Amino acid sequence: MAELGKKYCVYCLAEVSPLRFRCTECQDIELCPECFSAGAEIGHHRRYHGYQLVDGGRFTLWGPEAEGGWTSREEQLLLDAIEQFGFGNWEDMAAHVGASRTPQEVMEHYVSMYIHGNLGKACIPDTIPNRVTDHTCPSGGPLSPSLTTPLPPLDISVAEQQQLGYMPLRDDYEIEYDQDAETLISGLSVNYDDDDVEIELKRAHVDMYVRKLKERQRRKNIARDYNLVPAFLGRDKKEKAAKRKATKEEKELRLKLRPLYQFMSCKEFDDLFENMHKEKMLRAKIRELQRYRRNGITKMEESAEYEAARHKREKRKENKNTAGSKRGKEDGKDSEFAAIENLPGFELLSDREKVLCSSVNLSPARYVTVKTIIIKDHLQKRQGIPSKSRLPSYLDKVLKKRILNFLTESGWISRDAS
Repeated sequence: MAELGKKYCVYCLAEVSPLRFRCTECQDIELCPECFSAGAEIGHHRRYHGYQLVDGGRFTLWGPEAEGGWTSREEQLLLDAIEQFGFGNWEDMAAHVGASRTPQEVMEHYVSMYIHGNLGKACIPDTIPNRVTDHTCPSGGPLSPSLTTPLPPLDISVAEQQQLGYMPLRDDYEIEYDQDAETLISGLSVNYDDDDVEIELKRAHVDMYVRKLKERQRRKNIARDYNLVPAFLGRDKKEKAAKRKATKEEKELRLKLRPLYQFMSCKEFDDLFENMHKEKMLRAKIRELQRYRRNGITKMEESAEYEAARHKREKRKENKNTAGSKRGKEDGKDSEFAAIENLPGFELLSDREKVLCSSVNLSPARYVTVKTIIIKDHLQKRQGIPSKSRLPSYLDKVLKKRILNFLTESGWISRDAS
């Protein structure tokens, strides 16, 4: 005979007093969780019948190995208490759960099972998105040190401070930007009989004053970021000499992008233009490599031969143009220099150099370049400085010998150098 007060499964006859499933359509049909999940059927009972969960209050959610032996009824009371009293009110929560649980037990069980346990790991993410950044000061101040700490004073001498009217301990100048900004609030006072219009007008004055202070601080930050104070004192000449000389196009682009200075720091702006210069050089190199590839060149060694051949083709074209221009000119002297007189650098040549360039079909600009390199190398050798010849690739041996003989005869270089 079954013991009084205990319930048993009608299918497997196992004890189901802690937790059982009761059929709402059949009478006296109660199944254990294992038989219910397997879909057991007995008599007129079918697996699709409605059911009711019956909890005797002694069922443990976390298994028998959980510490403390918390029953399902106590777990339900704990969740009701945390919702009613809020996290941290452990004494009220312990009184709600029952006299058998102390506040310490309630806190340890909730933290271990619902926060650090498997349920907490599954429900609480590791990184909480859209978390608000805490800007409060750790020492108890109203704002963080990054918002309240002033900038360090300028590193300038006493004479320079007097010249600028700078007060280092206050980080202020004797004459600030918008010196009369304080007049907006100097005469304001709070009166209890002010109406709404007067109050709003005073608030507008304060807002205007705050805007002027922000603009004043912004100008100070820009002066520090772009080193305007050292530039005014003449300290940045060495730094300017070390920087790369800007081209005309870059200077024009800087003028066009000047409104963006206030949104970027000096270093960011310099990095922007430096990267743009690198991009321009890389694009030019890529176009050159693509031109080599279109002409079937796959190695850098072959590019030198290609450039020499291209130079010879250009020389043949120049010869044809020179011959055509000679036939079209009636004056013998004009026809002699017709091929180079319209090229840049022609006015820099002497009569003998014009004759040389015209005879060897060499443009004045290229001749001046070769002449400068040869004379510079000659002077370095005379001073005992080792130098490596950096003559252009379009200068073949015959043309080089012709120019060296001409410079020797003209007295530009000594005969032993040639």
